[in-house]
Amino acid sequence: MTVHDCILSEHQFLGDLLQVLWSNSLNIIGCDMNEVLNKLDMQDVPVRSQFRSSYESILHEFGDQSTEERDLFLSKAFPVDFQWATSTESFKVEGGWLEGEKGETIWDRFGHEGQAFNNQTADLTSDSYNKVDIDVHLLRSLGVNTYQFSISWARVFPSGHRDSQSHEGALYYDNLINALVKSGIQPVVTLYHWDLPQALQDNGGWTNPSIVEAFKDYADFCFSRFGDRVKNWNTFSSPWVVSHAGYGTGEHAPGVKDYVTASYQVTHNILKSHAEAWHVYNDNYRKTQGGKVGIALNSDWAQPTDANNPEDVAAAERYLHFMLGWFAHPIFIDGDYPAVLKTQIEKKRNECPGSVPAVIPTFTAEEKARIKGTSDFFGLNHYTSRLVSSSVGGCNPGPEGVGDFQAKVDPSWPATASDWIYSMPEGLRRLLNYIKAEYLTAHNVPIYITGNGMPTEYSVDTLNDTSRIEYMRGYINEALKAIDQDKVDVQRFTVQSLMDGFEGNQGYSERFGLHLVNFEDGYRPRTPKQSAYFFAQIIQQNGFVSRTQDHFEGLKISQARRSTPLPPSEVPSASKVVWEKFTPQKKFDRQMYHYGHFPQDFSWGVSSSAYQIEGGWNEDGKGPSVWDTFTQKPGSGIPGNATGNVACDSYNRLDEDLYMLRGLNVKSYRFSLSWSRIFPNGKRESLNQKGVDYYNRLINGLLAHKITPMVTIYHWDLPQALQNIGGWQNVEMIDIFNDYCDFCFATFGDRVKFWMTMNDPQGVAWLGYGTGKIPPNIKDPGTAPYEVAHNLIKAHAKAYHTYDDKYRASQGGLVSIALNAEWVEPKDINVPREIVAADRAMQFQVGWFAHPIFKNGDYPEAMKAQVLVKSELQGRSQSRLPSFTEEEKNYIKGTADMFCVNHHTTRIVSHVTGPLSPHSYQNDWDITEEEEGGSPTTAIKNQRAVSWGLRRLLNWIKEEYGAPDIYITDNGVATKAKTTWDDIERVYYYKTYINEALKAYELDGVRLKGYLATSLMDSFEWINGYTVGFGLYHVDFTDTNRPRTPKFSAHFYFQVMKDNGFPIPDDERMLYGEFPQGFLWSTATAAYQIEGGWRADGKGLSIWDKFAHTPLKVFEDDNGDIACDSYNKIDEDVAILKQLRVNHYRFSISWTRVLPDGTTNYINEAGFSYYNRLVNALLAANIQPHITLYHWDLPQALQNVGGWENETTVERFKDYADLVFSRLGDRVKLWITINEPYNVAMVGHGYGVAAPGISFRPGTLPYIVGHNLIKAHAEAWHLYNDKYRATQKGRVSITINSDWSEPRNPYKQEDIDAARRVIQFYIGWFAHPIFNGDYSETMKTIIRERSLAAGLSKSRLPEFTPEEIKRIKGTYDYFGFNHYTTVLAYPLNYGNLQHYDGDRGAGTVVDRTWLDSGSGWLKVTPFGLRRILNFIKKEYGNPTIIITENGVSERGPIDLKDYHRSYFYEKYINQVLKAHLLDDVDVRGYTAWSLMDNLEWATGFAERFGLFYVNRSDPNVPRVAKESVSLYSTIINCNGFPDPASGPHDCLKPGPEGTSAPVNVSSVNFLGLKLSAEEAETGLNATFALLIVASTGAICLAIGCFLTKRRLKKNSRS
Repeated sequence: MTVHDCILSEHQFLGDLLQVLWSNSLNIIGCDMNEVLNKLDMQDVPVRSQFRSSYESILHEFGDQSTEERDLFLSKAFPVDFQWATSTESFKVEGGWLEGEKGETIWDRFGHEGQAFNNQTADLTSDSYNKVDIDVHLLRSLGVNTYQFSISWARVFPSGHRDSQSHEGALYYDNLINALVKSGIQPVVTLYHWDLPQALQDNGGWTNPSIVEAFKDYADFCFSRFGDRVKNWNTFSSPWVVSHAGYGTGEHAPGVKDYVTASYQVTHNILKSHAEAWHVYNDNYRKTQGGKVGIALNSDWAQPTDANNPEDVAAAERYLHFMLGWFAHPIFIDGDYPAVLKTQIEKKRNECPGSVPAVIPTFTAEEKARIKGTSDFFGLNHYTSRLVSSSVGGCNPGPEGVGDFQAKVDPSWPATASDWIYSMPEGLRRLLNYIKAEYLTAHNVPIYITGNGMPTEYSVDTLNDTSRIEYMRGYINEALKAIDQDKVDVQRFTVQSLMDGFEGNQGYSERFGLHLVNFEDGYRPRTPKQSAYFFAQIIQQNGFVSRTQDHFEGLKISQARRSTPLPPSEVPSASKVVWEKFTPQKKFDRQMYHYGHFPQDFSWGVSSSAYQIEGGWNEDGKGPSVWDTFTQKPGSGIPGNATGNVACDSYNRLDEDLYMLRGLNVKSYRFSLSWSRIFPNGKRESLNQKGVDYYNRLINGLLAHKITPMVTIYHWDLPQALQNIGGWQNVEMIDIFNDYCDFCFATFGDRVKFWMTMNDPQGVAWLGYGTGKIPPNIKDPGTAPYEVAHNLIKAHAKAYHTYDDKYRASQGGLVSIALNAEWVEPKDINVPREIVAADRAMQFQVGWFAHPIFKNGDYPEAMKAQVLVKSELQGRSQSRLPSFTEEEKNYIKGTADMFCVNHHTTRIVSHVTGPLSPHSYQNDWDITEEEEGGSPTTAIKNQRAVSWGLRRLLNWIKEEYGAPDIYITDNGVATKAKTTWDDIERVYYYKTYINEALKAYELDGVRLKGYLATSLMDSFEWINGYTVGFGLYHVDFTDTNRPRTPKFSAHFYFQVMKDNGFPIPDDERMLYGEFPQGFLWSTATAAYQIEGGWRADGKGLSIWDKFAHTPLKVFEDDNGDIACDSYNKIDEDVAILKQLRVNHYRFSISWTRVLPDGTTNYINEAGFSYYNRLVNALLAANIQPHITLYHWDLPQALQNVGGWENETTVERFKDYADLVFSRLGDRVKLWITINEPYNVAMVGHGYGVAAPGISFRPGTLPYIVGHNLIKAHAEAWHLYNDKYRATQKGRVSITINSDWSEPRNPYKQEDIDAARRVIQFYIGWFAHPIFNGDYSETMKTIIRERSLAAGLSKSRLPEFTPEEIKRIKGTYDYFGFNHYTTVLAYPLNYGNLQHYDGDRGAGTVVDRTWLDSGSGWLKVTPFGLRRILNFIKKEYGNPTIIITENGVSERGPIDLKDYHRSYFYEKYINQVLKAHLLDDVDVRGYTAWSLMDNLEWATGFAERFGLFYVNRSDPNVPRVAKESVSLYSTIINCNGFPDPASGPHDCLKPGPEGTSAPVNVSSVNFLGLKLSAEEAETGLNATFALLIVASTGAICLAIGCFLTKRRLKKNSRS
């Protein structure tokens, strides 16, 4: 039927009218049908008893289309405000199935029962739970403005109910939503996408009507928690799949097979749940939040197998009612199921009385009213179509049986990896028109396409997913046709999905993602497929037509100050003040991390260069460069004979490069022009327009994304044709280069405002023409480098003047040159000629080019003088360094608008007299270089990561060149090619280098304007080929697609740019407040470390006595024979405790001092006398004793019979404890049974680096020892509890030590799991049995499984009997805890090694930014203390905690101004205060380790932890307060940290001052004696005095003899 003057989409309204008019039940009086139908052309319409249905109308409309009309591609744009989206679903991508107390879902159970493909699970899947930043990075790259994701009900309500709410689960979605909003991406949230909490399923799941109320409450929580930021909600996505596959066929979780009843009951409850959620939002949130709530329904398009067969047409329409109408009809029409569906079910009930195939519930009138109209949009998930024919379904349950239809596909439709998805794009347009006609005439809301996509199989060519591109092209174009031609109000298109994930019962065998996820790699890297680039292009164009981008001129770069010419540098230059200022810095000051921000207009960017990334070496008329020539020749020396022929293929992958830059969200991009791509022979006459077109596309693409192009005109790749005429040794190059620059300025300068004429000219001159290491490979080290540099400088100057004269006024850009500058540090700041040498090195390297350009137009005086002298000594009549004429100097000086510097490393230099032959630029320097040995190595030899050098370099440039504007145009680090995306070393590099740049800007006043990270992606790294990579993106050079994958460092760098620096973390902010009254303030020591008196008054030998007297066990053969002599210095020790103002003192009893052989067979009363006197003295000073019974010094007699390996030691320890409790317990109220059992078991019996020094059974002995230590502790506790507690009223516990552990890569679940294992194998080894009962399941399971795998018959971890578990559990009165530092953990596979480390399966590293101490293992990490205190609270039932050790060490020269220790205590104790006040951790005390410097076990006296210095060079071993005493005593006096804002506090009184540093007490050999330095000096002075006396005597004797002889001669003559 054709309606004249009406467009196709307007048929429906008239059709609806005619249906009413022609209704059999309607009587019409006085209606002239001619008036209604006079414009209808009815000749082709068959006679009908009634008008067509919506479905029939759509069929008819599109049935009239020719194949050409149907397949015609529409090249138009979507509406301006169209929403482009991609999606994920929680159970498919999140992973983290046990993270944050998440509850089990039906899909967790489904996978764990082996019901998914290949027994795969969603436990980790794409690991999105840990990758918010990474996923949002992908979304930025795509350019979507909308992201649809689902919330895991069980992650926020683990049991499905609000009373189980998980804070961490909700926080994950907060973080995701916030990250989206900050990136300008609208979050669309699906409340339920199939992953029901298993706890609800155990109660019937969606078949139980009570779930309606549970869902309503869950929705209410989500609206209230997230609705201030989320404005679009889907209550359900594809609920038909839940009913059909979850509860009907059982193919999906929960695997229920009941299509007769359950499937229909599920739909019933889902519809009611949806309606209730909608009303909750409508009633409570819509007014304030202004969002929309709807539902996303899935539906195929149903095409009749035979469109001319009315039965097939009717069957196809039934198909749609059974699928789409089942949910859409109640919501969008009348609150009830479609009449077709109900009629068909009733028909089957009559036909099959004995086996009814379907039982459909009914809605009450109230329910219908409540359901009707409960959607603010129509969400549609559509993937495929079906050919439907009529059939007799019989009494078979399921849609086809009940619906009397059969569905199949047309074999001509392109297949996908899924047997249910075939590509039939035109079905989408028809379905959209059907929805409009069927459901949206009365309830007119927009349509959102909430899901469309197809899977591919996982294969080697997964990235090149052309089938998905064709699918997307077809479906998106059909949506466009529906909008443009049919006037369907479609406002969003969502591509499923953002990334590959767990596809339900298909596991990982099907891939829907725009991004490939590597499920074999623990990091789960995401790599864009070709479809991602295709979709990004559609989004950029907003459809299928190129559109003119909004004009963007790039980052507004302020015009540089035109500096006045500067005088030449002195020798050494005045910039030596930089060394004078920074070199004397203490390591603590140098390492201190700085928090702050760069200026708001700071230019953040990344860099690359043409030859390294472009490839296309001979494409489209490009000429060869010197690098093309070099790499093509066999034997180039480049590893693997690598070339840049293809490199990253950026010449053909511009969109992919822009994709990366969008994801990073940089402000600027530095790239270079390939001279021979623009001028193939180097000259304008050979202009190659295709090369120009490429750069125009690149520049325009950058500007379209608001990225400022920073263009290097020449980056080492000289056209070979120019090298053939001499290259840079030919003065003609000056004009040739100028002409090339002139062309570039004229062609690109309307859009490019930041120019660098050339990159690293020093590298060109020295490496290219001096050493010949790089093209053009000329080896002339004495003359050519100087000649080349001379021409380069003049070429740069001429180009600058060309811009200045011809283009600056109209274009307004800046021009400079990018100079390479490594920092040099003098080997000895106190030797003047070393300063001169360092200055000379800087002038030869940087000043060579910078001095002429930024100062006076001439080379630095130091360089001119040096080369002249060398030349003269070599017999030359004039200097090898050319000279500029006065005219040239005036022309050159000032030819840079800013200082562009490339920097990578720092070296240590020292003066030498360099050889005269061969003549060499390098020998002219007269220096030697060495690496800065204290800094990390990198993948490139002699290029260590010395971050502090950057700050000094920037300061030097400021001082040397008149404080110019500075841009860091190249800074980055190389990692080995095998380091792919988990590049932690690069993260640390940027973290430290950028921070040093920030210090230079904020602290030193350097005019730093921008920073460019090197490089955007891995590329051809010159003479290193592809063996190393500098990229923020990994490029797989083995794949022809050159896939680009963001590395860990890319996400870190994005965060730095987003924050514009390093804002101070909450962890670093001071909290002001007080600890509770009665807080325990203490300091600690241990008997062997301080007492001395090792054989005094009958003391027996301990294992540490023997260990320290064994050669090579203790550093410098130190021992505790005397130590701090505390055995004889009770009064002195108590005096310094009073000076500290502590109210407690923790010390240990020497077991062998009271029981020499470890048994009660003999009690040494002299030993008890010492401890009695100490306890009494403490109490007299109002200091409470806190006694440790065992601090590692086991009696050697017990070790001789097996020590802690022998279970009898448990009884010996109990006897010992009994004796001490009985003697001292009347006065001592705080006891520790054993200190750090981990160290006893593992360090002493596993690694063997502490007494008793056993290391030959590391897989078993530590566990046996640990087992007995736990039992010994429990027995001592029970002894006290049963025998002494009632009368003595003390408290007994054990002290457990542990580092805190964080994941090395926080985005990686494997690292998170490794960090947890570190904690469980450390603190949990001993805390779990005592506080929770038995070893942790983690330890038991891992050790058992590894033991059995190694062929052992049982676990290497001993088992406690049930009685022992019961006896051990609860044997504590508080949690004694020692803590010092934090580590970063990562998984490490030790193979079959039966060892504690192998069981733990983790390696540990530290963050380079953490402050060092005197101990290699101890980094200053205050935040870790608060976090592990919270862990103890959560893991062990919030016990009372007393921190029994915490402190920091130093090494090296004595310095009583130990401000690093003051810093440590202030920061760590403040974290304890946060744990108490903010986290409600029940922490009752803090103990500083240690009271005084002492014997630090195997490190001897080299590491010093003391608050008081002990001068061991003095026989009286006096104690001297360090400055930290004042800090700690003040904190104690204030009982915390008074708020400075409240004014001066009485507690802030000056404490004890540190005194001048004593003479270094390291021992020296003097005349065969080992003396202290002080003693040796006295001896030397005495010896010198004696020598003077002897010499004087000898002289006097000689004079006397001489005079006597003269007298005798005189007498003889007379």
